[in-house]
Amino acid sequence: MKTKREDIRNIAIIAHVDHGKTTLVDQLLKQSGTFRANEEVEERVMDSNDIERERGITILSKNTAISYNDVKINIIDTPGHADFGGEVERVLKMVNGVVLVVDAFEGVMPQTKFVLQKALDMELSVIVCINKIDRPEARPEEVIDEILELFIDLDANEDQLDCPFIFASAKSGFAVADLDDERVDMKPLFEAIIKNIPAPEGDRDADPQMLISTIDYNDFVGRIGVGKIDNGSLKVNQEVMIVNHHDESVHKRVRITKLYTYRGLNKVAVDEAYMGDIIAVSGIDDLKIGDTLASIDNPIAIPFQKISEPTLSMDFMVNDSPLAGREGKFVTSRHLRDRLFRELNTDVSLRVEETPGVENSYKVSGRGELHLSVLIENMRREGYEFAVSKAEVLYHTDERGKKLEPMELAYIDVPEEFSGSVIQKLSQRKGELLGMTPINGGYTRLQFSIPSRGLIGYRGEFMTDTKGNGIINTSLEGYEEYKGDISYRKNGALIAFEAGTALTYGLFNAQERGTLFISAGEEVYAGMIVGENPRTEDIEVNVCKAKHLTNTRSSGADDALRLTPPKILSLEQALDYIDTDELLEITPDHLRLRKKILDSTARYRANRK
Repeated sequence: MKTKREDIRNIAIIAHVDHGKTTLVDQLLKQSGTFRANEEVEERVMDSNDIERERGITILSKNTAISYNDVKINIIDTPGHADFGGEVERVLKMVNGVVLVVDAFEGVMPQTKFVLQKALDMELSVIVCINKIDRPEARPEEVIDEILELFIDLDANEDQLDCPFIFASAKSGFAVADLDDERVDMKPLFEAIIKNIPAPEGDRDADPQMLISTIDYNDFVGRIGVGKIDNGSLKVNQEVMIVNHHDESVHKRVRITKLYTYRGLNKVAVDEAYMGDIIAVSGIDDLKIGDTLASIDNPIAIPFQKISEPTLSMDFMVNDSPLAGREGKFVTSRHLRDRLFRELNTDVSLRVEETPGVENSYKVSGRGELHLSVLIENMRREGYEFAVSKAEVLYHTDERGKKLEPMELAYIDVPEEFSGSVIQKLSQRKGELLGMTPINGGYTRLQFSIPSRGLIGYRGEFMTDTKGNGIINTSLEGYEEYKGDISYRKNGALIAFEAGTALTYGLFNAQERGTLFISAGEEVYAGMIVGENPRTEDIEVNVCKAKHLTNTRSSGADDALRLTPPKILSLEQALDYIDTDELLEITPDHLRLRKKILDSTARYRANRK
């Protein structure tokens, strides 16, 4: 018989990037008494990964649990960036409702629409939290109208349209049900969660069923599966069957060695867990996302949410440059293959396949440039050395054989004086302007429909064009007919002519030809890109050239050689910069741009074909 567990609420916090989800979770943790009064707690405590803390974004969804008035609230903090949408889609199976966080100034953004669409499709209850209402330019009343319009656009049902609105400032630690109420603490949000989010429902006496929604990994206990028990209960040392709704070949008998529930930021070992609990299970080696733990006598699998397809791919290959193998711990094709296929265990929106006809190369497909660049950065920090090609979009073909390509909806906020140059650049990249509206603070909001490949390599250019003041947000809209060729890079490259160490004299002569990417003392090899030529053609330069000594040379003759500081590219900038005939060599210590064909004669012949 189905019953409700009134002592539990399972919620996910969803929002567009930078609208304050993680800071809101911080306040809920603090004000629920999860931390001791004298405990020192970092800001954005849920962003535990190094890259998350450095970039100020959430990449992995994470679980925590708090207690309020004897009700346990399991909270899942989700990423807001479109590239990590796969993380959001799969954790929504664990919850009965969501708190949709929207910035009181920025309002509805592309990812707000994406995450809300997923929640409404799964018929989850929604609480809208309009955050940052203490910002000077906040406009909460207008944002309410935008959100209601979005609900109507997404065909929300009557119960979802009637959702409660809470106004908050996660940074200042208060929430109110009405803008005129006294601003004290987060109590109104806690009350709204208890009152409006349904308690988990299921049959406590039925056979156990638990869908694995997330995989964690720990060096001591190995793989840890996280999910919600839909029916029945699970005990330590219980034998269960692994089954999968979408893959009938999965059928394996296993034993649960440890069970954990969440309390605050910690996992707490328990002997038994029941219907409605969000738990972690360890001791099962080949557990995967989408598997169901079910009873041995009645193994019924739970259907799993279909994850959206990747839109972008890159080739990952063994580094074969003349400087290969000097810095990385893991350099062989076996190392690279094992690491990429291991990533598939925890990232459901990634695809890895061996490149046909090309040895030691793997085609890795993901949701966007950021998705793939975070994987590259993680591998680099782990000591891997490899090379990657330029990102390319994944095309589809319709039933009439026409080529289709992924299209993005881009919202761009720029100061008025820069809107002309942004419109011009995006139009050249096959973008179509859908709307243009003035917003607060002298900014203009541009709305574009643009092919995904039109945005490859554009962000750096966009930041230069807007002097760092522009904000660009995108979300995948679907597939449309191919829009025609786009030329990615207008500038040529300065290519090293020979191998050696870059010297001041050689660099001084080379910098007259363009902008340098390297400084004196760096090792280079023939075919390596050392700078950018303002013209369209590639030029070979000899940066290893030394000044010949003569009898008449004076001691101060070299003082006149003044080198302009080089332009150092970050990982994202380097991935954006490379063209289709180039590679990015990645080692733990260096990022080197290079031509695919290093030999200048072979390169010349290839270009003539």
